[in-house]
Amino acid sequence: MNPCSAVLFDRDGTLVADVPYNGDPDRVRLLPGAAAAVELVRSHGLATGVISNQSGIGRGLLTADAVHRVNERADALLGGLDTWLFCPHAPDAGCDCRKPRPGLVLAAAARLGVPPGVCLVIGDIAADVLAARAAGARGVLVPNAATAPDEVARFAAQSAPDLLIAVRTALTAAADPDGTRSASPEGAGAMCSVSPRATAPGRVRFPSPSPSPLSDATAAGRMRSCSPQPTAPGRTPSPAADPAVPGRPLWPSPDSASPAGARPSRQGAAAPDRVWPSEGDAAVPGRRPSP
Repeated sequence: MNPCSAVLFDRDGTLVADVPYNGDPDRVRLLPGAAAAVELVRSHGLATGVISNQSGIGRGLLTADAVHRVNERADALLGGLDTWLFCPHAPDAGCDCRKPRPGLVLAAAARLGVPPGVCLVIGDIAADVLAARAAGARGVLVPNAATAPDEVARFAAQSAPDLLIAVRTALTAAADPDGTRSASPEGAGAMCSVSPRATAPGRVRFPSPSPSPLSDATAAGRMRSCSPQPTAPGRTPSPAADPAVPGRPLWPSPDSASPAGARPSRQGAAAPDRVWPSEGDAAVPGRRPSP
C-alpha cells in the first residue's frame, strides 16, 4: 500500500463552482463538502495544494493578478492551503505545466517537499488524473455534471462520487490492508496509507519561499504561476526546480546553471519514452470550455 503525504486539488469544478475564466473574487463559491474535505486532510497532518489550468491568461481573457485574487478568496474560504500553483498558458503553447502534462504536480510536490509518488491528485476531468499518472502520483476523478461521459466511463475505477468521499477513502485505506474496497483505482489509486510530513517544532504550516514575479506578496509566496521554458524537440521536460532557492526559475532552461548554493531538485526527469496525452484540450460538444 502506497503512502500518502500530500493531497493536490484541482480548483474549478472540484473545490469551487466553475465560472469560466473567472477573475472576480466575489463570484467564488465553494462546492459542497470542499471545506470539510480540505480540513480532513489537514487534520491528518498531510500537505495540501491546489493546481489548476488558467488558460484565460494566455488567451488574454484575464490577468495573472486577477487569478491571484480569486485564489486568495478561495484560500480564505477553505481555511488556507499550503500552496497554490497554476498554468497560465493557452492550450497550444506546448508548455510542460498544463494538465494533463505533469509539470504542476511535480512543481507542487517540490514546493511541499514530498516526492510525487506520495501525492494524491483529485479533480473533475481526465486531465487531472492523467497529470497525476504522468508525474508518478495517484489520481482520483470526482465527476460532476460537466465531466464528459467518456471520461466518467474511462476512469470509473479511479473515481469517487464526491470530494469528501474521495478524501475519506484515501485516509481510511490504512484500515483496509487486504485492499478489498471497491473504490481502489487500479489497485492503488486513491488507496494509500497516511504518511504525514515530519513537522519541525514551531514550524508554521504555510511555507513561504521567495515569491516569483507573478506572486502576490500578500499570499506569502504560496500562490504562484508555473511558467516553464519551452521544451526543445526530443528533450524530456525539466524537473521542477527547488522553489526555496531565491531567484531560481521554476523551470530552468537546459543551458542554465544552478545558482551558487542551490540544492539539486528532488525530482527525477520524466522517462524519455513517456508520451503525455493531449486529451482534455480538445473541445467536446456540450462540455464546458477547457480552463
